[in-house]
Formats: sequence, C-alpha cells, structure tokens
Amino acid sequence: MQNTKILRRTSIAAGLLMAAGLAAPAFAADNYPSKAITMVVGYPAGGSTDLIGRLVADGLAKHLGQPVVVENLGGAGGAIGAQKVAKAQPDGYTIMVGANNELAIAKLINKAVKYNIGDFTPIGLVGSQPMVLVASHKAGVKNAAEFVSLVSKNPDKFSYGSSGVGTALHLAGELIKEQGKLHMTHVPYKGVAPLTTDLVGSNIEFGMFVLSSGLPQIKAGKVVALGTTEAKRSAITPDIPALSELPQFKNVDINSWFAMMAPKGLPAPIAAKLKKALDETMASPEFRKKMEETGSVVADPKVDAGKYINAEIAKYAKIVQFAKIEN
Repeated sequence: MQNTKILRRTSIAAGLLMAAGLAAPAFAADNYPSKAITMVVGYPAGGSTDLIGRLVADGLAKHLGQPVVVENLGGAGGAIGAQKVAKAQPDGYTIMVGANNELAIAKLINKAVKYNIGDFTPIGLVGSQPMVLVASHKAGVKNAAEFVSLVSKNPDKFSYGSSGVGTALHLAGELIKEQGKLHMTHVPYKGVAPLTTDLVGSNIEFGMFVLSSGLPQIKAGKVVALGTTEAKRSAITPDIPALSELPQFKNVDINSWFAMMAPKGLPAPIAAKLKKALDETMASPEFRKKMEETGSVVADPKVDAGKYINAEIAKYAKIVQFAKIEN
C-alpha cells in the first residue's frame, strides 16, 4: 500500500514537472521580449551589411519595445558572427542580419566552416542589391558589348578583381565568365578599398563591386559601369544596363542579399513576433528610403526566406563547381 502511494506521488510530481516544462516555452513566448536583444553583424562597422543591420535593429526596437543592440563580430567573411548565432540559445535574444557570403557561400568553399543553413531559423529577407561590372579607363571599353569583344579576342590577357575568394562578387565574376565563354584571371583583393585603388589607378582592367560600393566611383567618372548583374536594371540606377540585356548574359541573375536569421529551434511564436516586427519595419517609407541610400531595395515580405536561400545555395554550388573555387 505504501509503495502504491509513493508511486502515485512520483507520477503526479513527474506530470507536474512535464506540464511546467511544456508551459515554459509558451510563457516565454508570451512575454517575449522582456530584455534587450543582441543582433550580430559579422562585419566591421560601416559596411553595407552593418548599415542595413542597424536600420533593421532600430525598427525592431521600435516595434518590439526593447533595445536591439548591434554586435559587430568581423572575421572570415562574416562566418565568425554567423557561427556565434548558430550556436546561441534559440530564445530570440540572439539574432543576426547576414549576407549571402556567410549564409550561403561560405560552406560551399570552405570545409572549415562548422555550420550550415540548417543551423538557423530564417526570419525573413531584408533586401538586396545588384553587383556591377566596371572597367578601368585603361581597358578602353565603354559598354558590355565592347567588353565581350575585347576579352573574347584576347583570351587570358585581362584580369578582373573582387573583394576576395569565394565572395558573392567572385561568384558573379565567374558566372559572367562562364556565360560569356570568356577567359580572364581572377585577382582577389583584401576588401573593396585596395580594389578601388587599383581600378582607379588603371592597375587592373575590370572589377566587380556591389552597387553601393561602385556608385561613388561610377558617378565621379573614375571607372566605367558596364552592367549590373540582376535580370533587370536596378530601379536605383536605371541608366546602367543589366548585363542580361546582352544575349551572352541572358542567364546572369545574381545579387547580394541580406536576411535576418535566428538559431535553429527558435519557438514558432517568437519567430512570428520577430517576423511581424521585421515586416512592420520594412513597410516604413523612411526605412525604404534609407535602404535605397545604401543601394539596396527592400525585399518582398511574402517571399519564404528559407526556400529562397536554399535556391540560392543550389545556384552558387553550380558556379563553385564550374570555377573550382576553394578557400
């Protein structure tokens, strides 16, 4: 009889503990957020990802009613910051705004990267901007057709630069080579600044920029814009043709995009709150204006970020295989 009572009490206690455990996430979600949120940006302050991350952080803070503190954790092309988020507790207090470099490309070219896209909960796409192929004045070309003609007639004579091996800019350059059947040498630089210096100084013939980085040099007449890399002209620079307008490049459609992510296992109610706050932020005319100032357009909030990123990874994998890119 005594054993039966003990067993009954144990069973009741276990049931209460289980109920408490099941209720905890729901309770946490109901009260989320109850403290400051950390937004990791895997790049130093001042770059395009950082600028966009800070715009998103300001909007989230307004709509969630708690501070959103940006933590710049640069290194390894954004991978160090992304890895921190991938390993963080999935409680909604550690999130990130990242770019395609660390979220979709890094794992394809670097076996040392210890996370993959499955280690994140996608909250939503934030925005995107095209890349732009430019020429130095030394190259002597004024448009994409002249570029194709010159490089085709002089295989392996010319070079193009990017901000580093395995970056979205590098992949865009290799896609242009593959689609146009062009033979050029890729020169990786340690960032945009030294590439800009060499292009302006005519030490290299061609280069790839994200639009926001290339525009100041283009507007100043220091480099020549040959074409942007999305399927259609950018609404921000309608005067610059899309490369896809040439038959050789009809399948060139690649850009630099930004997404808000959280660790894998984030409870659905918390993910929904973050998504709602992100959508409200992106709907703001002020946010859209500031995004345009960075060279980016705001993403369609209806797009499924997870499906979009997986499709991008499949696209990048083909380019990496063609170009035999390793880092």
